[in-house]
Amino acid sequence: MDTPASGPASRRRLRAALIAAAVLMMLPVGGVLAHGVFPVPVTLLMVQRSLEGEGLDYRWRPLREISPRLIEAVIAAEDANFCAHMGFDFEAIEQAMAANARGRRLRGASTLSQQTAKNVYLWPGRGWLRKGLEAGYTGLIEAVWTKGRVMEVYLNVAEWGPGVYGAEAAARHWFGKSASDLSASEAARLAAILPSPRRYQAASPGPYVRRRAAQIQGAMATVREQGMSACIRR
Repeated sequence: MDTPASGPASRRRLRAALIAAAVLMMLPVGGVLAHGVFPVPVTLLMVQRSLEGEGLDYRWRPLREISPRLIEAVIAAEDANFCAHMGFDFEAIEQAMAANARGRRLRGASTLSQQTAKNVYLWPGRGWLRKGLEAGYTGLIEAVWTKGRVMEVYLNVAEWGPGVYGAEAAARHWFGKSASDLSASEAARLAAILPSPRRYQAASPGPYVRRRAAQIQGAMATVREQGMSACIRR
């Protein structure tokens, strides 16, 4: 049986636990709200790569200063249903699961929203904890940000080479120009190396990147003609 003193002590501990839980729940919300307005200062991946000695070239640019060709290219290459889904492309997930069941090479079904959540708020890896947090952050991002903001953040924090982050740094690193001046072919090359930016080169591409970039550039016309980037306001 509780002593008279133990009752108030238990209530204080419970109150402290509830406050701590509320703070932990609000941290993700606060982060998403803040990055819905302010540029992302740095990501865990950037810190990790820097500690490994790669350096850091990261230059934030508003979406209006990034070529619309690059927007079309990443939609064509990474997330054709970007404007249609609410963070999760269930059709792509089903297709990936079917391909895996047939024993084909593992295919990804990660949307730009999911990639943004991972890049901005989480660490590299494939564990279940990280995937669960990624799903939670993706839902928050889609609920709070516009599609244009999702694209803006994605293009600014994506890794595009060893120590190279964001469209502006990528454009200057690979082509010696601003992201606002990228041509359709250059944008397609940048999109082509996104899955493995530390392996492939955009400026002097090998056979795979040339072939993939040609496919992406062809799909960019479909993105324009079918209004697949219409949800983005620059």
